[in-house]
Amino acid sequence: MIIDMHVHSDVSDDGMASVETYMKWLARLRRKYRIDGIVFTEHRLFNREADYDALAREYDMLIFKGTEADTDCGHVLCYGMNEKVLSQFDLKNVHLSGRDLLSAMQDAGGIGVPAHPGRRRIGLVEHLDQGYDIGQALRAAEQLNGGSSPQENARAQQLVVERQLSGIGGSDAHFVSAVGKFMTAFKRPIRTVQDLVEQLYTGDYHPISLEEAKF
Repeated sequence: MIIDMHVHSDVSDDGMASVETYMKWLARLRRKYRIDGIVFTEHRLFNREADYDALAREYDMLIFKGTEADTDCGHVLCYGMNEKVLSQFDLKNVHLSGRDLLSAMQDAGGIGVPAHPGRRRIGLVEHLDQGYDIGQALRAAEQLNGGSSPQENARAQQLVVERQLSGIGGSDAHFVSAVGKFMTAFKRPIRTVQDLVEQLYTGDYHPISLEEAKF
């Protein structure tokens, strides 16, 4: 299954399109490319109220919700966000402890994945180079990010190799034409967010470009 793991709708402060608008765009894109799902990782919030089940059925696509949190070691994508974690962390706080968030996500049955780790200031690599202790909960990183430069993605790939992490791909789309630039190919079926989290722990996946998803 092929899923874009990092997308922002207009629920995010800098997103430019609604979830339904993304679905309409993807309906056209899927005539040429295989795209099975999408995760809306909104900035500094978890959109509890949103129910995308009807859209998912209408467009025959998985639509999951996640979070992109701001932390002291860069941005972190959170999959399987739940009330236990939300009670411990104020997602509006842009100085959350990345180490604590990764650990809390793991303890609560979710997973945290550093976003665009090769970027300056908001990526993990720079913080690790400065001596940041990320702890034991780091299992994967965003290896290919659609909004990063080739050099930034190269740093992310180096992190994945050196730390023996699993790598995901995400478009980091903030508008519809950017969606799908990079995605993640999973080897086993996914139906729920919990399926997604479980597979992220297995490492049985890899990042791909949109062209690699062409029929």
